[in-house]
Amino acid sequence: MTINRQKSKDEVIEALHGVASEMHDRMAKGVPPTMTLPVRSKSNIGFDKRLGVYKYGKKKTVRDATALGSARQLLRALHITEFVEGMITDGKTSTLREMYYISEGWGHGKFSTQNESNNLAEDLEIVTKCLREDFGLRPEEDGARIIGNVTFEERNRKGDWMRINCRDDVGDSGYGVPYNVESEKLSLIEEDVDFVMAIETGGMFDRLVENGFDEEARCALVHLKGQPARSTRRIMRRMSEQWNKPILVFTDCDPWSFRIFASIAYGAIKTAHISEYLATKEATYLGITADDILAYDLPSDDLSKQDSNALVAELSDPRFSTGWWQEQIQLMQEIGKKAEQQSLAKYGLDFVTDTYLPEKLSAMGLGY
Repeated sequence: MTINRQKSKDEVIEALHGVASEMHDRMAKGVPPTMTLPVRSKSNIGFDKRLGVYKYGKKKTVRDATALGSARQLLRALHITEFVEGMITDGKTSTLREMYYISEGWGHGKFSTQNESNNLAEDLEIVTKCLREDFGLRPEEDGARIIGNVTFEERNRKGDWMRINCRDDVGDSGYGVPYNVESEKLSLIEEDVDFVMAIETGGMFDRLVENGFDEEARCALVHLKGQPARSTRRIMRRMSEQWNKPILVFTDCDPWSFRIFASIAYGAIKTAHISEYLATKEATYLGITADDILAYDLPSDDLSKQDSNALVAELSDPRFSTGWWQEQIQLMQEIGKKAEQQSLAKYGLDFVTDTYLPEKLSAMGLGY
């Protein structure tokens, strides 16, 4: 399944009706209702080398009403389609958490856990070929923060377009990315930057902002807030495509941070059904690297057993199959160390902007 644009309200409602129609038509024939889905397990998710993203394979599973658990899932799916159609009609949105609690009124269809609720919302994305954002379902967590000389227009809750420059019209916390960053909600108007830098930690984002790095290096800074939200990955994909800007990823040096980069560049297993829509395969890893730990003699911590196991897994992960990644992972295993972005403060608060980043960017041909 490929999603390449957000759907209109009528298209979403029609797709939701299709879910109910499949069940109704089968019941009208006197057979159990069904819903057909890709098998959502690692065994049915592969790395598409041509597209450079994770995608579902051809294995399918059929839910029907012959077993109590499956029947309950079909009932829940119908409750969600009714709930979502009501929100679309009324112009409302809901958090995934709110939907979980609303299900308390669904009798046998109520959810037992938040995870059940989230997974079924993703199932409906796959079946309808719509986005969660089409449904008006939003996560609890905020999207990214952005600071830099880029200008967006965002449609506010009254339906009016607001023009926002992410340097001149925001405070130190930056522009807060909404959960929906598609063209009917957010337009990319103009930019005066050479690249976009995605930053894992809030402390490092704030350091670069305080030091005026966005102006000095002519870039837009994006705070990822750890593992980036879908809207964060999507807006970086849009800036890469529409503005043709390099996306550089600046994280800690540990296996979990490497996976943050991989989710941006290649997609994640959990969102394999929309990897082509979210992933920015042109993204480049900037640092911190295992090489940096040695070259800059950075303060570091010993790898835990969990870290070591994760590195072993990454050696066979197709997202880390290049010679450079293999060398970096193997070097981390050899030295047995990991380091945080803010370990650069060993040399003072300005070292990251005066020395480290200029040297790294110069090596990439982005010197300033």
